[in-house]
Amino acid sequence: MNRLHFLGLRLVRTLATLVIIVFITFAIFSLWPSDPATLACGRPCTPENLERARAFMGYDLPWYTQFWHYLQGIVGGRTFGEGSGAIACASPCLGYSFRLSTPVSELVATRLPVTASIAVGAAVLWLAIGVGAGVVSALRRGSRLDRTIMTGTVLGISSPAYLVGLLGILLFGFTLDMVPVSGYVPFADSPLDWAWHLILPWCVLALISAAVYARMVRGEMLENLGEDYVRTARAVGLPERRVVGRHVMRNISLPVVTYFALDLGGLLGGAVITERVFSMQGLGALLMDAVGTSDVPVVMGVTLVAAAFVVVANLVADAVATLIDPRL
Repeated sequence: MNRLHFLGLRLVRTLATLVIIVFITFAIFSLWPSDPATLACGRPCTPENLERARAFMGYDLPWYTQFWHYLQGIVGGRTFGEGSGAIACASPCLGYSFRLSTPVSELVATRLPVTASIAVGAAVLWLAIGVGAGVVSALRRGSRLDRTIMTGTVLGISSPAYLVGLLGILLFGFTLDMVPVSGYVPFADSPLDWAWHLILPWCVLALISAAVYARMVRGEMLENLGEDYVRTARAVGLPERRVVGRHVMRNISLPVVTYFALDLGGLLGGAVITERVFSMQGLGALLMDAVGTSDVPVVMGVTLVAAAFVVVANLVADAVATLIDPRL
């Protein structure tokens, strides 16, 4: 019952946080120096045409009315304009790109599979590599293997993603001609080609993030191996594998789960640099294109989706943490 109460409170706080994020995002982009109505006004853009465009898009209303309409659109959809020329935007309506003549939610839904494919695959790799390397390094503390792993983590943490990606393209794509260096194949078309086109982006992101996890896990492992409960477990004759696997790993899993959920949520919001380097049209590429063309509704929509992924990932991390340690 306590766990359900805790998760219920966290869910309420998550919903409140999302509403606050929507408000802050809306307020920031309401002050955007570029007027979206000007872009949709056409040529020549007379003052009369500009006013009609602003009225059609809803920018002639007070800011608080615009914000309320935006919230209503997310929940139940909304309509831009009136009469035969009205444009319907189904729920969840994150705005409408008049430049692309497409609802923002449809643009996000089209690009999300690309970003999700990159994020999930890379996350599985970096979690396996990072945790495994951290555990081995802690158990072999002071050995040559430990020093090698820690040196590798320093290189991984200090290497920019774009540099590692370009070096990977140069070595494995052009020099060795082992893997594709650009493009995306939908999973439904060919699962094998889907994975083959993503293997290099996965490895680039995984190697960089795994370095952070390896150092974190090693530090947590060394701290826990020196605790009284570990000495007690060893004193009563428990096998080392059980001491490490059942007791130590359970304690270090809490920070790992928290960081993993937040990192995955951030990647789902758009791996901007990785998508640019490998010419993949995901949410990051959509955001950059929208910024370059001052497509404010798209910028707002992608920003909200990215923030929502992080907030929801934090909620999921809290739920998993209560399963690992009910005392929370």
